[in-house]
Amino acid sequence: MRWSLAAPFINEQSRPEEKQWLIPYIPGDRHKFDVVARKQPLGSWHQKNSKVTGLKDWQLYWEQGTKALKIKEGGVITLFPQLPAVVGLQQRLSGKRVPTVAWQFCVGSCYGGVKHSISKFSMKDINRFVVPTRRELILLHQWLDVPKEHFKFVPYQVPEIPVIYEEEQEKPFITAIGSAFRDYPTLFEVVEKLNIPTILGSSARALEGLTLPKNVEAPLNIGKADCLRFAQQARLNIIPLLVKPQVTAAGVVTVVEAMRMGRVVIATHEYGMDDYIKHGETGFLVKPGSVKDLLETVEMLWNDKELRDRIGKNARRYAVEHFSDEAAGRSLAQILDEVADEFGMY
Repeated sequence: MRWSLAAPFINEQSRPEEKQWLIPYIPGDRHKFDVVARKQPLGSWHQKNSKVTGLKDWQLYWEQGTKALKIKEGGVITLFPQLPAVVGLQQRLSGKRVPTVAWQFCVGSCYGGVKHSISKFSMKDINRFVVPTRRELILLHQWLDVPKEHFKFVPYQVPEIPVIYEEEQEKPFITAIGSAFRDYPTLFEVVEKLNIPTILGSSARALEGLTLPKNVEAPLNIGKADCLRFAQQARLNIIPLLVKPQVTAAGVVTVVEAMRMGRVVIATHEYGMDDYIKHGETGFLVKPGSVKDLLETVEMLWNDKELRDRIGKNARRYAVEHFSDEAAGRSLAQILDEVADEFGMY
């Protein structure tokens, strides 16, 4: 079966290997792919001043969705929530029905009002939503009023990340990467009490209104390479999360990247983090908002190199098995087979 692949991170300036995405890792020869690139690259996440997708970006998504639907036969694969929204809306308005798989459908929050109504209308006929946590299977099928069997859990995947930095020995530190729904006040209280140097890889928006302790640095206008360097050099990677009822997921990308690099992760036990971290084996989970729990876990790992080394090795091994391109390619092939069979396409 032939598929048009539309991903927001694939643009006309992307390198050839970037445009391949998971295609080389999909086993068999049943499926063929045409990559549909957007005109311009996505903006950098750490430089965004708003959580809302702007009008210009929506125009680019609409154009990319239109190109993806210009197919005489076959289906469409989209990534992330905006593209399935525009592809689904165009199908609903035109009456055209095309097999559609929404891979890594991560909406972040179950919002209400007009946006909710538009989302339900536009995505009514999406055939598969692939979500990165089991928790989202329940939340999103209820929110969109779409049958639960249209949702599939597949762990978020990232390619192998070269480890080019060793853990900093002379001036060890903790790092916390990310902006979405981060509980930095709890983290600040812990590292201030323990007097452990800490470096954040976050945005000005996420830190607005917060006072940084003297032992915390938060360099702004940094890039992806800087964040990966912090994660590799840090003694511990911490993902502190705020619990909000409307939030569907947060922190998944950061935890997967750290585990792929064999780094020890401490994450708040929320938003499906137990789909990624086996507590005490591949990382550690702590109670939401608990200064005591986080402090005790940080103190234990900070002072036990043997434990850190063992957990880091376990994390990398587990990530290769479950969060790699190879693993995701196998899962995607199964989902494409299911949809193709439902439509009688071979």
